[in-house]
Amino acid sequence: MTPVPLQPLRRLRLRLTAWYVLTFCAILLLLGGGLFIAIRHQLSTQLDASLHSATTELARAARIREMEAGASGHVVDAVEELHIPDRDLFLLDTAGIPLTPDTAPDWVRSAARAARTATTVQLVRETAAEVQLRLRAERFTLASGKPLVAVAVADQVELEDRYAALIAAFGAASLVAVVLVAVGGSFLVQQSLLPVERSIAYMRRFMADAAHEMRTPLTVIRSRAEVALQQSRAPGEYVEAMRGVEAETQRLARIVEDLLTLARADVGERPLERNRVFLDDIVSDAAGAARVLASARTVELVVDQFEEAPVNGDVALLHQLAMLLLDNAVKFTPVGGRVSVRVGVADGRPRLEVEDTGVGISEDQLPHIFERFYRGDPARSRVAAGSSSDGAGLGLAIAKWIVESHDAEIKVHSTVGRGTTISVTFPIVESTGLSAS
Repeated sequence: MTPVPLQPLRRLRLRLTAWYVLTFCAILLLLGGGLFIAIRHQLSTQLDASLHSATTELARAARIREMEAGASGHVVDAVEELHIPDRDLFLLDTAGIPLTPDTAPDWVRSAARAARTATTVQLVRETAAEVQLRLRAERFTLASGKPLVAVAVADQVELEDRYAALIAAFGAASLVAVVLVAVGGSFLVQQSLLPVERSIAYMRRFMADAAHEMRTPLTVIRSRAEVALQQSRAPGEYVEAMRGVEAETQRLARIVEDLLTLARADVGERPLERNRVFLDDIVSDAAGAARVLASARTVELVVDQFEEAPVNGDVALLHQLAMLLLDNAVKFTPVGGRVSVRVGVADGRPRLEVEDTGVGISEDQLPHIFERFYRGDPARSRVAAGSSSDGAGLGLAIAKWIVESHDAEIKVHSTVGRGTTISVTFPIVESTGLSAS
């Protein structure tokens, strides 16, 4: 079979990964923008608070100087001795005349005059060197009642430095996060698409196998019809041709019916009608029908053990399960062989067991016998070729679905050349409220 082309899925994987990365980048941009605005506001607030603290200290120093002005001896000027790192301090009167230091820029003096009426003034000024300065001017009153203005100026470069450091740290972390998201997103997309890839590959293989199985009977039907119509023939020859067509049509109908059963099982369109029934009654009825198939192949079908075994399940599906297991055993048992069927209870759990003396199944084939359209090795196919019930390799797949839908377990033990034993163990069922099938 040609390999399944998965190029569209690879492109889909790349697109999904790209969407993951783009979505994450958008989230980072929104988150980074929000954080930057919040932190910028916080840093600006902190700078304003530090300027307010500086003007408060300057006003306190001015009051101390006023108190010490009348003291005798050498007294240190508290205003001149006040130094706050990275802050320029000015003490002015309300007319804008600088007191300490002796000079002040015009814009500082204008702010002092504005503080005469506004009490507090905050300004941001850009110098010729493109340096932004932030000013805070606060009017206060000395003990003598004289109003003065305390001014503190700070260079906003410290905010810009903190902004730059913040952006660099966030950018580096974002880059690492994007790389991790790209790698993790690719892995997650790959893992999430694996079931899809398997399903597509399985569907394509299933369709190819189904087409292959249907092509054979259709080819036979067409060939028989063409041969029959090539020239006039005796009525008996036409009857023989129509019988061949009928046989192939029945085989094709069985394949279609099995496919429909599996399709309904896959989508859950076959609900189970669970009732408490007796497995031994159901298997006994199926064994009677299967004995006809066994007689046609000269195979002995024997009921070895039959115990009362209550189960909770669908009567029709359980009967189909028994028929599938018996038909499969008869199909792969050579002429003169023996098929044994047993129903009992082991550790309180009902159990169905079908054993044959057929060609057996090799160990490497056992894991695949429940796959759809699986035929096994040629030796088994040759044994089954003479069976009127020769199918398309769907019987055991249907049997496994029935077993799983009843919460049961199916096990296969086989020895090449000696035979195969298939056992189905059902869950424990309460002994009350049972109804015969």
